[in-house]
Amino acid sequence: VQLVESGGGSVQTGESLRLVCAGSGISFDEVVIGWFRQAPGKEREEREGISCISKREGTTYHRTSVQGRFTASSDGAKNMMYLQMDNLKPEDTAVYYCEAVDRRTCPPFIGGPQKYTYWGQGIQVTVSS
Repeated sequence: VQLVESGGGSVQTGESLRLVCAGSGISFDEVVIGWFRQAPGKEREEREGISCISKREGTTYHRTSVQGRFTASSDGAKNMMYLQMDNLKPEDTAVYYCEAVDRRTCPPFIGGPQKYTYWGQGIQVTVSS
């Protein structure tokens, strides 16, 4: 299984970015996939769950603090997941990770990183004021 993130970068407050996660060795239509972020100085166990998608259940969840600004989606035909991030704020600065776990439903409240089995190398997002 390989997950590869792309699309990060440095932007100003209020600007947008679109992250992409490409998966291989795993079907995004069959597993739960999520976006996490790790702020500077934090460990993996402290990553914040941003979103969770379960195609089998037909559900998508977003963290409350990003609702209305971030939108997660996936394309089963391309085996890709996206995170559209609008109206970015300095507190969104972090390394963003694509993660996946072989289960049918999203964990309650997206779940912590310990609930997920696979993750990518991460992509830096920096928002300056």
